[in-house]
Amino acid sequence: MAAMLLNVSLVALGGAIGSSLRYLFGYAVSKALPMSFPLGILPVNIIGSFLMGLFVVAAHHKGYAQANLFVMTGLLGGFTTFSAFSLESVTLLERGAFGQAALYIGLSVGLSILGLMAGLAIARGLWA
Repeated sequence: MAAMLLNVSLVALGGAIGSSLRYLFGYAVSKALPMSFPLGILPVNIIGSFLMGLFVVAAHHKGYAQANLFVMTGLLGGFTTFSAFSLESVTLLERGAFGQAALYIGLSVGLSILGLMAGLAIARGLWA
């Protein structure tokens, strides 16, 4: 039980830091480049996915696996909206599971968008 509490605390701390950094980055970009295109989140997802790639290899080769919960799940998971999805997609591709990767990518993007649209429709029906 104590180990689980420590693990959850590491994820929560990393997530709080990562989410705060994402907000600050998005805010700074929107102030510097005011436009309707979501330029704040796009680079965050690219940077976070890049950092996820660096960390996965470093954790394996340098023995940083104990920091996975804080860095990958918490910090980068909170910083990006995309890094874990990118890692899972590339893992399937590197295994040669191209069909599964395409299915995972298509389902993840498509069903997430449909899920959001369904949530919007229900909420608008309830509170409109």
